Amino acid sequence: MTPIPGSGLAKGLAVTLRTMTRKSVTAQYPDVLPELPPRSRGVIGLFEENCTVCMLCARECPDWCIYIDSHKETVPAAAPGGRERSRNVLDRFAIDFSLCMYCGICIEVCPFDALFWSPEFEYAETDIHELTHERDKLREWMWTVPAPPPLDPGAEEPKEIAAARKAAEKLAAAEAAEAAEAAAAAETPATPDQPGPGPATGPGPGPASGPGPDPASGEGGPA
Repeated sequence: MTPIPGSGLAKGLAVTLRTMTRKSVTAQYPDVLPELPPRSRGVIGLFEENCTVCMLCARECPDWCIYIDSHKETVPAAAPGGRERSRNVLDRFAIDFSLCMYCGICIEVCPFDALFWSPEFEYAETDIHELTHERDKLREWMWTVPAPPPLDPGAEEPKEIAAARKAAEKLAAAEAAEAAEAAAAAETPATPDQPGPGPATGPGPGPASGPGPDPASGEGGPA
């Protein structure tokens, strides 16, 4: 079907007329904060306990705006005869948000879920050096990270949650068994000790009471 000449112009003018008749709404920022979606990319938060200093985030960052310092510590053996191990201890974790391009690669490549997006965006500074957030500041952003969305009804339970639940159930069972043993020991009455065999009280063999040899008669004497 051949389009009618000028139909596109008419449609555009209709959209313009509809928009002109609507009441404009002005966002009263900063008095009224905008309602951002949960997955907004505002600032990056650090969950320090999960960081193993693997350096993947710093290596994959296209802007090289992540700075990490660490040192090694020796961990004593957990059991007698075991081997000592060394582990990395985080000394510094900083992100320069004046260089960050908010691509999210560092969050995606982190294998231990130590970095998260927060929708907070009000961290402008008058000094560019203040945009380098150290690990204490990054830890504060973790309190603004929204909770993850619920899983689908038919989805499998995450492995991390399943492992944590099994560990908690195992610990609870061990504590319940210890409490039951302690209660059983408290309810059992203490049995008195049985008396052992004492010394004999009957008359023992005394010295001979018969007449001894008479020295006058010569009996029992030397020949």
